[in-house]
Amino acid sequence: MKTLLLGGTVVSAAGERRADVLLEGERIAAVGGNLPAGDARVVDCTGKLLFPGFIDGHTHFDLEVCGTITADDFATGSRAALRGGTTMVVDFAAPDRGESLASGLARWREKAEGKAACDYGFHMTIDDWNEGISRELDTMAAQGITSFKMYMTYPAMMIPEGDMYRALLRLKEMGGVAGVHCENDGVIRVLTAEAKAAGRLSPASHPRTRPAPLEAEAVGRLLRLAQLADVPVIIVHLSAKESLEEVRSARRRGQTVYVETCPHYLLLEDGVYDNPEYMEAARFVCAPPIRKAADREALWAALSRGEIDTVATDHCSFTTAQKRAGRYDFTRIPGGLPGVEHRGMLLYTHGVAAGRITAADMCRVLSENPARLYGCWPRKGTLSPGSDGDVVILDPAVSGLITAGEQAQNTDYTPYEGWKTACAIAQVYLRGRLAVDHGRVLDTQGQFIFRGKNQL
Repeated sequence: MKTLLLGGTVVSAAGERRADVLLEGERIAAVGGNLPAGDARVVDCTGKLLFPGFIDGHTHFDLEVCGTITADDFATGSRAALRGGTTMVVDFAAPDRGESLASGLARWREKAEGKAACDYGFHMTIDDWNEGISRELDTMAAQGITSFKMYMTYPAMMIPEGDMYRALLRLKEMGGVAGVHCENDGVIRVLTAEAKAAGRLSPASHPRTRPAPLEAEAVGRLLRLAQLADVPVIIVHLSAKESLEEVRSARRRGQTVYVETCPHYLLLEDGVYDNPEYMEAARFVCAPPIRKAADREALWAALSRGEIDTVATDHCSFTTAQKRAGRYDFTRIPGGLPGVEHRGMLLYTHGVAAGRITAADMCRVLSENPARLYGCWPRKGTLSPGSDGDVVILDPAVSGLITAGEQAQNTDYTPYEGWKTACAIAQVYLRGRLAVDHGRVLDTQGQFIFRGKNQL
């Protein structure tokens, strides 16, 4: 099967150029001007932008949180991802404390196999450290799992700093990379106890008990551990301008630090927690919390300067009914937001169309850098001969409207209800096959993607 995408503008991290793209089987056969159609099916892409398939390096499908399970499993979450142009997700396999990494990985592969509509890989969460876990890291790499996650908050998942340091040394030895959730857990617990004792139980207390300095302090602490271990690290879902300063300081020292942020930190402000309607405010509870306008603008500026490497979603979806578990206590609200479906359109609308970033920047943080960072370049993340035929055809001439009623995400709300978009995802190809046609998700089968070492 051959498909010729004719007359579009191909976007890469290096820029834009007018070129045709020939898909043959599952791969890209050629990219260039005036390619002969031959026996290929021709798709007119005049006036449209052709991006490599977007990669979301931070999703949580079918995950237990606060005694409930995320609203999106791999079936619904991956279909929503595809609809928004994301052709690959890297989800977090989270073993229970005391469980082996192999057992945790087996459970997550079972969750995804035969259900995922887009391609997928896994990060492995490390919430414990011992000789057995250390030995398993090589086994994980042999199975295509080369990125790992550690927490500096959440008692059920965080590990002591001494063990974190040992894990960083071991990851350096075997060539893996760690993404770290950075917040100061001890002070958060104190602030939370004070708020509850004073009867301040509404969602408005959520950002006040997890303020930006506690993220920045943890980022700085992690980066000093990474400096001592002489190993790169990823700061996941960075949300605050103070945290950016800690990253800049580390980079000036010569450290390699990768930074991920999310659309909700680029687009929303902490006033959402002050909504007098309790459940409206509860919908926005996530960690780190949504920050202030100054943080949002600092993130956009950093994005335009290339200081932020990836924009992922931290998609962790719940329905309003699930959020209602914390109706009288903000600490019981399941934390997380839906977002995997709308990331590309939001970044184009509020970034590229608004003049904050270029289309090349968008390709860098949504496609190329995630592919390099997570070890699947050049199979993914580029429109080049031999790469997978993952293509997003974005139409900047068509506007749209985001509403919960029209989304594929398995939730009854979206943080961006009523927001206009300055583009539409016209079509999406997954490994050479049409997967989305003007909002309609077709039958596709995602594959597990074996990943190698970080190449960013």
